[in-house]
Amino acid sequence: MPYAIARDNTRLHYDESGKGTPLIFVHEFSGDARSWEAQMRFFSRRYRCISFNARGYPPSEVPQARSKYSWRIAVDDIADVLRHLGIRKAHVVGCSMGAYSALQFGMRYPAMALSVTTLGAGAGSDPATRKAFLKTTEAHAQLFETAGTATALKQRGVSAARIPQMIKDPRGFAEFRRIHESHSGIGLARVLRGVQAKRPPVYDLETELRKFRRPLLVMCGDEDDSSIGPALFIKRVCHNARLWICPASGHTLNTEEPELFNRSVLDFLTLVDNGRWSPRDPRSISKSA
Repeated sequence: MPYAIARDNTRLHYDESGKGTPLIFVHEFSGDARSWEAQMRFFSRRYRCISFNARGYPPSEVPQARSKYSWRIAVDDIADVLRHLGIRKAHVVGCSMGAYSALQFGMRYPAMALSVTTLGAGAGSDPATRKAFLKTTEAHAQLFETAGTATALKQRGVSAARIPQMIKDPRGFAEFRRIHESHSGIGLARVLRGVQAKRPPVYDLETELRKFRRPLLVMCGDEDDSSIGPALFIKRVCHNARLWICPASGHTLNTEEPELFNRSVLDFLTLVDNGRWSPRDPRSISKSA
């Protein structure tokens, strides 16, 4: 079983398939590397694909110390996996928690990012619901820590942004739940407190986003209420961003609508790889009412 060693010596399990330009996938809080299987199969026909389990997600290491978890460390782990594999530059695709890490990777490691694709980034960013988000995050952390993952998920129920997949693809939703239930309760609690609760809201990143220079594809389901506002915000302030919104869809388009997701990302990557991607033309920005 292959492992990359992070700079603090944490072991990170990774999977690799295909040859060509490197493409790394960064998973969401409720998933892991297995959540990208439809993408690994599709994109490995054209790219060197890498997926990995974040720290706290077995078979990656689950450090006990809370100091081993932060959004900055999560970003550094992407760089460390790439460096372990001898990769200088890669396309980076992230979902939810992984989307935030991918976005920050493009800011902190721009020389290593050929492009960045974010899916469902920005939960907890709305100032009106920020306090409630933090309170819920801590409550869930305590639940995972004390009750274990399977019991905690039964008590939490199904979040609103997962309902679209549950309705349209019960089999896919069942697979998502099996993956989530297999996670370490301690690891999830550490990630919630160290990564999710401590990361700056997307709306606080305006200065950095206006300076963002890497090709950026922002993706969101139109029924993902916590992420659609941040997606629109990123598009408005970052002229290097392109926005793709999928109808009648929730939080994880890579598993909910894999064919649409894969083709849309492939179109974007093809533009970048062929030097045909360009930022927004200033003439297209209307200043009239």
